[in-house]
Amino acid sequence: MNKEKIAILVDSGSDVPQKLVEKYNMYVARLKILYKDGEYRDGTEISAEEVYSKLQEEIPKTSLPSGQDIHNLFEQIKEDGYEKVIAVTISSGLSGTHNAIRIAAKDIEGLDVFVLDTKNIAIASGYSAILAGEYIKEGLSFDKITKKLLVDAENSKVFFTVDTLEYLQKGGRIGLVSSIIGQKINLKPTISCNEDGIYYTVTKNIGRKRSLKKTLELAVDYIGKSTNYNLGVVHGHAEKEAEELKKKLIEKLPNYNIFVDGQISPALGVHTGPGTIGIVVQKF
Repeated sequence: MNKEKIAILVDSGSDVPQKLVEKYNMYVARLKILYKDGEYRDGTEISAEEVYSKLQEEIPKTSLPSGQDIHNLFEQIKEDGYEKVIAVTISSGLSGTHNAIRIAAKDIEGLDVFVLDTKNIAIASGYSAILAGEYIKEGLSFDKITKKLLVDAENSKVFFTVDTLEYLQKGGRIGLVSSIIGQKINLKPTISCNEDGIYYTVTKNIGRKRSLKKTLELAVDYIGKSTNYNLGVVHGHAEKEAEELKKKLIEKLPNYNIFVDGQISPALGVHTGPGTIGIVVQKF
């Protein structure tokens, strides 16, 4: 049921799986991966595995979706008969994507656009787009959906650990985690996004095993006594460890509504590097 003709626009950094993009008929604004020899659209013209395989040769840069790409998406949304748009973006504290979509929305006539800055990353951001799809199916009004999404975004959290801080540092996305650089060679922090959508250190852990254990504990503690929640386990070229962590998470939190897992987008992989593992938790 979609009486108000509401479309969903989401950026590729929000990591909504393709099957859910199709289920809710989402439009995806794709970030770009920039190499010396050319640029590629995130997830369609280059894969995460291709990015990781080339890291020893070149660490690419990333860029927000082009203004023309965003404009074209809005025009396509209009052509497809929609009148309103819910646009969900990764944190404005980590990317200019939110601002680019917000500016483009002002120039589009004939569409009522709400742009949500999730202050989050990966599927912790993408869950807002997924919930928007669910709310549309339930027949909620545009105004009701936007109000609910503002609350839902605040109740979504990602906890992740990286194999090395090198890529966050080189990509300029190190945020408040920079304070721990140089302390201990084997320091594996658990990282999250603060209320401003900036990366910060939640805990400092020695070694990979302790880091994954602590990341799991933080996710479970965040859900607490909530009986209504969504979960996710995502990774960057660390499928085996992610699967093991997924099993442990489900054992502790078996009554989830939606579970999303898989590889993070190429654009996110550029900044976190291989070995990244994250747990996303959202409670209602």
